Amino acid sequence: MADKILVVEDELSLQETLAYNLKKQGYEVETVGDGLAALDKARQAHPDLIVLDLMLPGMDGFEVCRILRQEMTTPVLMLTARDDEIDRVVGLEVGADDYMTKPFSMRELMARVKAMLRRVRLVREEINLAATSQTAGQPLTFDDLIIDVTRREVRAQDHVLALKPKEFELLHFLAQHRGKVLTREFILERVWGWEYIGDSRTVDVHVRWLREKIEPNPAQPKRIVTVRGAGYRFEG
Repeated sequence: MADKILVVEDELSLQETLAYNLKKQGYEVETVGDGLAALDKARQAHPDLIVLDLMLPGMDGFEVCRILRQEMTTPVLMLTARDDEIDRVVGLEVGADDYMTKPFSMRELMARVKAMLRRVRLVREEINLAATSQTAGQPLTFDDLIIDVTRREVRAQDHVLALKPKEFELLHFLAQHRGKVLTREFILERVWGWEYIGDSRTVDVHVRWLREKIEPNPAQPKRIVTVRGAGYRFEG
């Protein structure tokens, strides 16, 4: 299903431009032109993201954002025509997740929307994973391979393996998603973080190191399997 975005903007030409460009990117878009309507629509439509103008008739964006934050966790991208640091600080303090000053590049806005929605999906996936995974803190066991999250320790054939911190995090992440094909880019984002400057070869190198430690025959891996053209899959 397409992500749903609520655009709250009283300037009709900009509202239509935002809606047009967002729809071109495949998003489902709802639009309103004042603060009170924004609250009603957000409660009714349950959008995945809200693009919220600061200067609105009836109720300004600060107040709208403050009320929304008390009711929902939907990410908010705030827009303003004023380039004032106080506005930015207040906007973030009342719960905005990001802030853009008019005039802005439509390409940059689309990039920020995409990044914010991607974070939402990842958070939801983690919540779902936590709900369906084993009891929190309980070791993950795969035959003779035991991953103890609480002690940050991995055992194979009753021997504790000497893993570097990132090797442990990578193995634990793969094991949590056992049976699923994960792209190198997805692994890089989740294990190394959003701000990491590097490329997918980092993942390949760490996978190779892990295989040398957990695979009976690293040349023919059975636990961390390469899916050609896609990424890696952990086999429990």
